[in-house]
Amino acid sequence: MRKMKFLTLALCVALVTGCTTKQGTGTLLGTGAGAVLGGVLGQIIGKDSKSTAIGAAIGGAVGAGAGAIIGKKMDKVAAAAAQVENAKVEEITDANGLKAVKVTFDSGILFATNKADLNNVSKNSLKNFASVVKEDNQIQVDVQGHTDSTGSDEINNPLSMRRAQSVVNYLVECGVPYSQFAKVEGLGSTQPVASNETAEGRQQNRRVEVYMYASQAMIDSANQQAAN
Repeated sequence: MRKMKFLTLALCVALVTGCTTKQGTGTLLGTGAGAVLGGVLGQIIGKDSKSTAIGAAIGGAVGAGAGAIIGKKMDKVAAAAAQVENAKVEEITDANGLKAVKVTFDSGILFATNKADLNNVSKNSLKNFASVVKEDNQIQVDVQGHTDSTGSDEINNPLSMRRAQSVVNYLVECGVPYSQFAKVEGLGSTQPVASNETAEGRQQNRRVEVYMYASQAMIDSANQQAAN
């Protein structure tokens, strides 16, 4: 598996280089295939198979200059989010090959067992997190609720959705415009990040994930800035 990843990565790098790309800027140059390659690289390097599913792919390619502008914005977002208590922050790649930010909150911190009502500790964390999201209204946000495999889908699926919606509702209450939220989902136990065979693994699987990525408006603005 490691050898296959290395060969795939080498092939991607070769293709990217052939399109005159610039690494480390949060984007890829060239045709629309650049975004696809960016997603592949994001999966291999970031080891997050969901990265390419975040955000909607735009119609055309994003230039290196625009990608650099967005990359710097997302670096600032990640740094600010890292200061929020109980937030696990990761940099990932979105559907356009652009830098994005994933923030994970342990459901055990946010909610009581089998409940979707936010506790006081979680409200404090989310209030601080809301200030990060409000810094730039061109940031698009997806929120996903997840559970472990204990219980049936009939219980887990609506519970995960209620928890995701509770987070969204509180962030809106803290001043985040509802228009910034593109997708709110409850995925139940379908996307575990650890083994459900252990208590520790099940705890990791009970979580709410928040994805922050460039909206079409941010991409358009970055392209315009780069062109000037």
